[in-house]
Amino acid sequence: MKLTKYTHACVALEKDGSRIVLDPGTFTPEAKDAVTGAAAVLITHEHFDHFDHTLLAAALDADPELRVFGPQAVLDKLGGHDGRVRVLAAGDILSVDGFTVAVHGERHATIHADIPCVDNLGYLIDEMLFHPGDAYFVPEAPVETLLLPTSGPWTKLGEAAEYLRALKPHQVIQIHELMLSDLGQASTRTLLAGLTGIEITLLIPGRSIDL
Repeated sequence: MKLTKYTHACVALEKDGSRIVLDPGTFTPEAKDAVTGAAAVLITHEHFDHFDHTLLAAALDADPELRVFGPQAVLDKLGGHDGRVRVLAAGDILSVDGFTVAVHGERHATIHADIPCVDNLGYLIDEMLFHPGDAYFVPEAPVETLLLPTSGPWTKLGEAAEYLRALKPHQVIQIHELMLSDLGQASTRTLLAGLTGIEITLLIPGRSIDL
């Protein structure tokens, strides 16, 4: 499987001629390019930096084969598109164009008591790569490669360290990094490596890695 990193929380996965995309949001200027030609898009939650509903509505109209999966809010904002927009929930397992997707977790991490927690789904792809969305949820399954959020109003370095200790992934790739400067990103990776013994890979947007 090849992973291509896009800005912020968006990644594309490719294998055997198939391609799926996770979390193309408004913080991802390459989102249209990422989605074009994809068989499916998986959305972890409704926040705009993960879910550009205007972009996806246009993509669904342009490509009659495209499918979109996510929590109820995704269907509410996009509409059904003849059944091509589907609601998922924790515990679901589905096959998407040759990829196996297991759904974990239910709620976004707390930002503040005054801000409602929306539904948030984590996706374990082919029993190896986990995109947690905006939550440090520990799935009841081994995780070989973790996409680790490192910035945002809900993140905390100490919680990220405990998350890595709990999951013990073989490989960690930084995502959700846009709210940190280059110095902040480097500092975060250094501190987390020191606390956990796990090195975090930085992929510049547009770069790919074979998993």
